[in-house]
Amino acid sequence: MPKASDFLLFLSRAVVTGLAVAFLVVYFWPAMAERLQRPHPEQAPTTAPAPASYADAVNRAAPAVVSIYTRALLPQSADPDPERRGGGFRYLYRMQHDMGSGVIVSGDGYILTNHHVINMVQNIRVALFDGRIVPARIVGSDPETDLAVLKVDLEGLSAAPLASSPQVRVGDVVLAIGNSLGLSHTVTMGIVSATGRNDLRSLPYEDFIQTDAAINAGNSGGALVNAEGALIGISTRKLGSNTGAQNIGFAIPVSLAKQVMEQIIEYGSVRRAWLGANFVDIRPTQQPDGSVAREGLAVGWVAEQGPAWNAGIRAGDVIVSLDGEPVTDANQFMLAISQRDPGSQVDLVVSRRLETFQTYATLIQQPPM
Repeated sequence: MPKASDFLLFLSRAVVTGLAVAFLVVYFWPAMAERLQRPHPEQAPTTAPAPASYADAVNRAAPAVVSIYTRALLPQSADPDPERRGGGFRYLYRMQHDMGSGVIVSGDGYILTNHHVINMVQNIRVALFDGRIVPARIVGSDPETDLAVLKVDLEGLSAAPLASSPQVRVGDVVLAIGNSLGLSHTVTMGIVSATGRNDLRSLPYEDFIQTDAAINAGNSGGALVNAEGALIGISTRKLGSNTGAQNIGFAIPVSLAKQVMEQIIEYGSVRRAWLGANFVDIRPTQQPDGSVAREGLAVGWVAEQGPAWNAGIRAGDVIVSLDGEPVTDANQFMLAISQRDPGSQVDLVVSRRLETFQTYATLIQQPPM
């Protein structure tokens, strides 16, 4: 029978041997020790580190950004007090110069910009990335989304790469490129502060990307790109310093801009469906679980013999759902309707007092607003 002293001797020899082997492994193969100290793959961070430079993204996007310079003859009253003079109004016409930005979206010279950049101007010139200055003509514009399409008679231009995925997340790094204060191809950096902003009441159809990348006078119509240099939006406006805002700017998503641009190029204007009524958000109500939420949209004015009227909808009704989906936001609802084709049908669930009924409406082309 083995003695206790023999067992302790065996155990001590095993411990010493193990320590010696571990020392040799660590000494001769330090890479193995480093691997042993690394976290398990499941514990490794999932987000890639931020690049030290966004120069590649800028080099990819900047050649497609242009500076726009416009001239317009605007009337100004020549009489400081026309009524006192007893005569008719007299005007002098003065030349007004302005500027903005644009984004080349095709190699044959189509350029996206803002409607307000080219509205009521008589002369448009475009400064390209390579220094050339060329005249441009207006293909068409859409005041409802503040978008316009220009055309220059050139071929082989650098077109902006469009983002492969329309998904934009709050917190994504973005770059704004434009003719900021007349300084062409100025680049500013920030993040996406919010998406789906539609409560600014600046346009009939709003779906803005909000960013803290600086957008100054002259940036209107310029590019908002992601960290890879792909176009995700067209810069359009900012909140002024008179509101106390700091770095609160807005861009039109490229998905909406692309849709408007394609229709302008094909038809000269936007084919936008219309329901023939306006809608108002309903005040939030308390839910059974104690939360507060909106349910439905109140119908305001209804055009007689329009699509909503013919569908049996009247002022004071509540729209509960559109094509089976609940509706809670008037701006989103009207934007969704506007993106349908005139002539298409929509299914609506409507509530009137204590009665709920289902109906459908055939949309028509929106008349000029």
